[in-house]
Amino acid sequence: MSAPRSHPAVHAWAALLQVHARLVPELDAELRHATGLPLSWYDVLLELDGPHRLRMSDLGERVVLSRTRVSRLVTEMELKGLVRRESNPDDGRSAFVAITDEGRRRFRESAPHYLAGIERRLGGKLDAAELETVASALRKVLAPSDVPAPEVRTP
Repeated sequence: MSAPRSHPAVHAWAALLQVHARLVPELDAELRHATGLPLSWYDVLLELDGPHRLRMSDLGERVVLSRTRVSRLVTEMELKGLVRRESNPDDGRSAFVAITDEGRRRFRESAPHYLAGIERRLGGKLDAAELETVASALRKVLAPSDVPAPEVRTP
């Protein structure tokens, strides 16, 4: 059975994909131009800002990157002095990632540009109530589901 194009969930999904595909490259280019930081680096610093460190796997989940990609990203950021890898004393197979003082400085320096870019694209188009509706709706989508996943069959 194919999904009809007129189905509201299909419309919402298509709009979400189109917004993501358009806004991520725009924000990335703007942030790179203003601060020299790629958006993916800013996202990593955002997750690490604060007193905590994250396991590489948890960082990958939060910034929605594969294990290989997050490892490469962390390596690139380590070379620039923005993050550091720390071995996990409880599990030699995993590592933690922590923000450095330089990473925190660059993150804080970049934050106003990041926020301004989001505000221009979302706040300039949606009012506060609409923004909260979008955020609330997306949180519902991310909430754990009590609906079992369909069984996947392979030929």
